[in-house]
Amino acid sequence: MFLIVGHIFSVRKFFLLICNDKYSIFMKLLLLSNSTNPSEPYLDYPKKEIQRFVGDKKVHALFIPYAAITFSFDEYELKVQERFTEIGHYITSIHHFPDPVKAVQEAEVLIVGGGNTWQLVRMLHDNQLMEAIRLKVLEGTPYIGWSAGSNVACPTLRTTNDMPIVDPNGFECMNLVPFQINPHYLDVNPAGHGGETREQRILEFLEINPDIFVVGLREGTMLKYEDDQLHLIGTKSARIFRKGMAPVELYTMDDFNFLMQK
Repeated sequence: MFLIVGHIFSVRKFFLLICNDKYSIFMKLLLLSNSTNPSEPYLDYPKKEIQRFVGDKKVHALFIPYAAITFSFDEYELKVQERFTEIGHYITSIHHFPDPVKAVQEAEVLIVGGGNTWQLVRMLHDNQLMEAIRLKVLEGTPYIGWSAGSNVACPTLRTTNDMPIVDPNGFECMNLVPFQINPHYLDVNPAGHGGETREQRILEFLEINPDIFVVGLREGTMLKYEDDQLHLIGTKSARIFRKGMAPVELYTMDDFNFLMQK
């Protein structure tokens, strides 16, 4: 324990106080490209990795369903709960709590589901949760996100694939990682599609934002940050983009820690 200006701080609080512009070594992040692979049950492919990430001890996680558009928060909660029950854990959706900020502050694990990133960001801003979640995760509370839930762990939402169906009241997100993620990354367009490829869209982003890395995260893969180390998990490589350099393919055995350098 540390005594500072008459107040007692834990080691973690002290670290965050003196390093408030850095990325905490206490963070635990599991950022998935997608929730479900074709012909599989919902959240089936990542369930074992989620189980390892959360641990054997039963936890009651807080689920944030705000990215849902065409189905209710209750439906979303039930769908996610089914898979978490299977691996021995429980969730409750944040929409049941009268005070969302307090719910985040008391959460054992935070889970942010996919859907429309613009709507998710809007509701996180409206409920003053962007900074509340960031601070909670910096202190060491595990964070799991997929698709839009991975997007919002980045500095901004600007590498999402989603249509801007709502004004998000600002593009800024949690800034838990200093790079951008493009979930569901595709190498080529579907047959018969004449628009820009995903790579072309990312290169456009880099023309305007030259000082940031973008990770093209393919289906069935995820990034895990734990013990101050960033790893790729899955059977596919990730495509790394940066202004002024040719795109690079990195695999699970490669070093991803350079992405965490601010």
